[in-house]
Amino acid sequence: MKIHIVTAFPGMFPGVIDESILKRAQVQGAVQITVHDLRDFTTDKHRSVDDAPYGGGPGMILKPEPIFRCVEKIIERDKLEQPRIILTSAAGELFDQNHANRIAAEPERALIFICGHYKGVDERVREFLATEEYSIGEYVLTGGELATMVMVDAIVRLLPDVLGDLDSALSDSFQGDTLDHPHYTRPQDFRGMRVPDVLLSGHHGEIEKWRRRKAEEALRAQKRDLSKFKRKNS
Repeated sequence: MKIHIVTAFPGMFPGVIDESILKRAQVQGAVQITVHDLRDFTTDKHRSVDDAPYGGGPGMILKPEPIFRCVEKIIERDKLEQPRIILTSAAGELFDQNHANRIAAEPERALIFICGHYKGVDERVREFLATEEYSIGEYVLTGGELATMVMVDAIVRLLPDVLGDLDSALSDSFQGDTLDHPHYTRPQDFRGMRVPDVLLSGHHGEIEKWRRRKAEEALRAQKRDLSKFKRKNS
């Protein structure tokens, strides 16, 4: 899979994409991640990527010209056919595990992430360039760079051979309709906090039943918390 990231702040990405699973995925050739500096596609001496909004108001808006130039250059250079052009936006559809699964299932289709920043992005980018628009939660971030990192990680870890154990990906929280179960490792007793006996029993049937019950309990608790939050904020 080819992933392109369009951002005015490329320095935010090396610490994320050059470590852990994302680094391994690139070394294995499962994914190619390229970060593009939006300022390289400006034409003025100040390399301006933003400007004041028409009609007045606070904040600055990302300009359409450098974004269109960058995305069009990527498509032309790599000869991309029907790439997903993803705009990060607080107004976008909430990105979840189903989106990650669907996107990862088409590794031959390139992804171009446009990182929103400042007060927002010129509406023409959303209307005439982006094919999809996602948010990662009901809160405000400084920019779309962090949201892009989250989505890239969620997608790449599902690509073939990226995780050493496919079951590890398929048993993650939010795969299917449940959450993951609690996990324990050595030592058995840490400051009086013991690993549940059932996990030490060697009885795989009982272990599986315990894990399923704990996952269901976690899901019920999460739903209760979400219900309380919605009532409080309605």
